[in-house]
Amino acid sequence: MEIAELVLAPVPRRLRAARGSFPVPGGLAEALAAYTLGAPAPAGLAARIDHSQVGNAQGYLLSVRQDGISLLAADPAGLYYGVMTLRQLLRQAGRTLPCVHIEDWPSYPVRGIMLDISRDRVPTMATLRGLLDLWAGLKYNQVQLYTEHTFAYAAHPEVWREASPLTPAEVEQLDAWCRERGVELVPNQNSFGHMERWLRHPRYRDLADATEGFPDPWGGWRTQATTLNPLDPASIELVSGLYDELLPHFSSRQLNVGADEPIDLGHGRSREACRRQGVGRVYLDFLRKLHGEVTRRGRVMQCWADVLVRHPELAREVPRDLLAIDWGYEADHPFAAECRIFAEAGVSFYVCPGTSSWNSLGGRRANARANIHAAARDGLAAGAGGFLLADWGDNGHWQQLPISYPAWVYGAAAGWNPGSEEGLDVERFLSAQVFLDPSGAAARALALLGEAGENEVARLPNATVLAVLLLLDLQPYHRQALERFRGCRFEREEALLEQSLRLLGEARAAADDGQLLGRELELTAALLRHAARLGRERFATAGLSTREIAPPRRRSLAEELDGLEARYRRLWPARYRPGGLEDSAGRMRALKGSYADPD
Repeated sequence: MEIAELVLAPVPRRLRAARGSFPVPGGLAEALAAYTLGAPAPAGLAARIDHSQVGNAQGYLLSVRQDGISLLAADPAGLYYGVMTLRQLLRQAGRTLPCVHIEDWPSYPVRGIMLDISRDRVPTMATLRGLLDLWAGLKYNQVQLYTEHTFAYAAHPEVWREASPLTPAEVEQLDAWCRERGVELVPNQNSFGHMERWLRHPRYRDLADATEGFPDPWGGWRTQATTLNPLDPASIELVSGLYDELLPHFSSRQLNVGADEPIDLGHGRSREACRRQGVGRVYLDFLRKLHGEVTRRGRVMQCWADVLVRHPELAREVPRDLLAIDWGYEADHPFAAECRIFAEAGVSFYVCPGTSSWNSLGGRRANARANIHAAARDGLAAGAGGFLLADWGDNGHWQQLPISYPAWVYGAAAGWNPGSEEGLDVERFLSAQVFLDPSGAAARALALLGEAGENEVARLPNATVLAVLLLLDLQPYHRQALERFRGCRFEREEALLEQSLRLLGEARAAADDGQLLGRELELTAALLRHAARLGRERFATAGLSTREIAPPRRRSLAEELDGLEARYRRLWPARYRPGGLEDSAGRMRALKGSYADPD
């Protein structure tokens, strides 16, 4: 294999070809596949830590020569990352490696993944272990599993009973797997907003800020409280108890308390305090209380930064050891301006773009790339200490797991060496390293699904029009955007989806989950085609309404959706626990109900 044919992620900083090749001795590839952080180098690999040769933390020098393979590193992490690069070389070149010299190190010391496990999809342990292998191989070194109600708190069984949560023993196993791979598993428990899964239960209802309906920031109307009352000491007592149960099962000395989007703050029990002091001040006071609980347990507190960004005057008042996570998921998110708030205030911070997979079904390929690129570039320029890539599951978590793969690969390159991701052939990497598909068809089909969601008529925030068409409870700004699609026939999208399905028929993915991958992407294409068909019908009506579609066509849509839901249910247990399935698939049944003839 020629050096020019290699595709590595993250992209090494310096790669120089040399003459000749090296025949890999028997057993080396297998030993490297089992390598863990801090383990002795396997026979056939001359590896050592050498600070005189490698000066950058987590850096390494990997040389493949005609007489052997050597690896020098700055620290155990550097040795591990050198092995990960060597494994990628072996996966592509086979038993005869081209001679090459690689010098590499990261720009961001922390490169993380945050996976939403609270919106219906709680992965099985086998799925999580496979994901850890993928992420560690991409040189991510922090993982957070976003939790609202999906940890099995012994004192609160009614909250998680139907969710198939992670148990304490499972968290300890995950933590051990992470340590073997050089990954810090940071506990993540939302502790202020996004508490609706708690507040809907009678036992916790009195802890809610909102006591009646309230307007949300996106123009909608909510009847379910989502935010703890920051003035009630019982709110802190609740989260304090959660921390006591949760934290002993993690080796990490950090905790992400969430605290994002407290959308009912000031609309209920805190209304008068917010009127007198300001919403930002009331928020900061509660944030300090959370900080006290976290530091009392010997942890560093992370929190989402959206409220602090809206109240930049308070940034200088946050505790000095707090770590703010500046998040935003659109291509034009103002990371540069927001990062300056924390840099100038002397507050440590991460940047956090997203995979753009949620509310899309097939992904938002161009948006994800632009969002990730801007976050990595602007965060590094402002002095961010970490790069965290979020993968959410809003509105039933309908997207299949592989939809996030391209963004995870692209983000790995951006977080390691910002700017290098622009030259990375993500499709080739997925084909060679993840799907093991010599045809390249599966990766191309996946890319086309991401292109099908991007429509030039109007850009919907945090969503694609085809995914929004399948949701019944729309945000007002989505409803307004749909008017611009009047008369749209989605011919471009359907052509891309047909091409994607044709490619999936040609794919030869040899990965362990290769057949499952094909079924997941086929279902994604079928759901998007259903959305295009629904959109074509709706956007031809006067009121853009499903009810205005001719009854025979509505019945045909209902029959088609029946089959899609059945396929969705059959695929679910291959990667996920049963809890959450009824809630997720129930949204499809609700859509089917909208196709029914009026009484």
